[in-house]
This record gives sequence, C-alpha cells and structure tokens, in this order.
Amino acid sequence: MNCPYCNFGNTSVLESRDLPGELGLRRRRQCKKCGKRFTTHENVVHIDLKVIKKSGKVEQYDREKLLKGINKACYKRKVEQVDMENLVDEIETKLLNRKTIEIKSSDIGKMVLSRLYKLDDLAYMRFASVYMDFPNAAAFQKFVADSKKLTIKN
Repeated sequence: MNCPYCNFGNTSVLESRDLPGELGLRRRRQCKKCGKRFTTHENVVHIDLKVIKKSGKVEQYDREKLLKGINKACYKRKVEQVDMENLVDEIETKLLNRKTIEIKSSDIGKMVLSRLYKLDDLAYMRFASVYMDFPNAAAFQKFVADSKKLTIKN
C-alpha cells in the first residue's frame, strides 16, 4: 500500500476492523517514511458471478450497475446512500451463498424488489415499473392496486 502523502511503498497496519456487514476491512495505516497516518477500506472487488439476461445473453455481475438502478429508484427519496449500499451487500451475500455462479437477472430483480418494499414504497414502485416492464398503464395501475392490498394485509 502506497502512502497517499509521500507515495512511499512501505506502510504498517496499526489496526484492522470489520466493515458493517463483514464484507470488508477498515485499516488504519502509518507510513514508515513520513510517519503520517491514513485509513483504507478493503472490499472484495471481483465477484465471480454471471448474470443471465432476459435475452439469454450472459454478462459478468456488476455491483455498480445494480447500485445505479437502486439509486435511480430512490432518487429524491429519503433513503440514505449507506442503506442502498447495505441492500446491495445483502443481495451479494445471498448470491455468493448460492450453489451456482450463474443467476437470472429476474432473480436479482425479485431480490431487489423484496428489499426495496421494506425500505421505501415509492422506490419499490419505481424499480418495479422498470424491472417488470409493464405493457401499458393499466397493467401498472393493477400492480399498484395489488401492492396496496399487500400493505393493508401486513
């Protein structure tokens, strides 16, 4: 790890802590040349998962793409960025615990929907409107009406 102040390549780790969700580490470091201290966050960068799209095309899983979709759904809502990142962390953990490395995009969409439903009802509707690809406004209205029934039951 290079020092961000003097770019020296030898630093020592003073302390390590798990990041929330145990998906990474926070390390406090000190440069052996200039003596300055800095913090690093270490996360798993590459997750070996393949996503099977509706068209049948297979793509490498992309955390940023998933987070971007959730960010769009939560735009101008009172949902904290950390809550959205925790949602993605939770989904990634579930995906990594599966026996297969190939997963359908529809399965990921369902996982997002179930978690967004608990986080923010409007973000849930926004995500559903894109994910479920309603053929017309009437189909979306029916979905909204059915969702209201679910809310009343719970």
